[in-house]
Amino acid sequence: MDHLREITGRGVSRRKFLAGLGYGAGTAAALTMAAGCGGGSSQSTGTNPTPTPVTDTDILNFALNLEYLEAEFYLRAATGTGLADADAGSSAGAVTGGTQVPFKTPAIQEYALEIANDELAHVRFLRKALGSAAVSRPQIDLMNSFNTAAMAAGIGPAFNPFVDEDSFLVGAFTFEDVGVTAYHGAAGLLSNKTYLQAAAGIMATEAYHAAEIRTLIAYLGGNYQTYANQISTLRGEAGGGSEVQVSGSTIVAADSNSIAFARTTDEVLHIVYLNPAAGVVKSGGFYPAGLNGTITATTN
Repeated sequence: MDHLREITGRGVSRRKFLAGLGYGAGTAAALTMAAGCGGGSSQSTGTNPTPTPVTDTDILNFALNLEYLEAEFYLRAATGTGLADADAGSSAGAVTGGTQVPFKTPAIQEYALEIANDELAHVRFLRKALGSAAVSRPQIDLMNSFNTAAMAAGIGPAFNPFVDEDSFLVGAFTFEDVGVTAYHGAAGLLSNKTYLQAAAGIMATEAYHAAEIRTLIAYLGGNYQTYANQISTLRGEAGGGSEVQVSGSTIVAADSNSIAFARTTDEVLHIVYLNPAAGVVKSGGFYPAGLNGTITATTN
């Protein structure tokens, strides 16, 4: 109980710690994306392509791209090895970076392995649900992307989330809240109720992960808590939008009705591409060649 008081009593700025989590709650109905992912420059200043309504397959493949990223991050951190070929697809892109973390705390190592297995299960579930329509793993960068994010966030010229368990927690914080808000934002567009129920279940699991990581970082405190605040601010700058400040809690990310925040695909893509610029952004950051599937580029 004393530990709990210590965690919740620390002076973490909720606005900074949760920045970038609350954009567009209730805006899922606006989810439309341009079809295809062109080559060349990662950003275009020309006329935006005409939006087309998304299908359940489009949405599930968008989620699968995000699950590939999380699975590769956690599997490499927990085991030193990423997805097996059978789980990555026949035309999988390469993964840069990612090594086994030299954990010192058995509980944190166990948490990492548990989350890794969860993310692997999500990949397999979505691939099975999509069948032959499932996209393969896109190119993923777990090295240069973190360096770019660290520089943009003001942390420093480089950041390696695999160097120790404390850094790993900050790296994990980068992903978990994005996953929660992405599933919430897309859920309203799913027409198949079976898929909707499954998406709700995955979102709940991601929320458990996010709270777990948030709790550990709040207890850790110090520089790593500051780093998480800076990453949150960067997410806010990349994703745009605003956030509802509810209370002093650093564990639960929710609006004034205690409902988890939602993000549109545009906001998610601006974050994972590490590009806050307006216009059509097709690649960058954690996905150097862009996502695979139909929902691959921002529209604004």
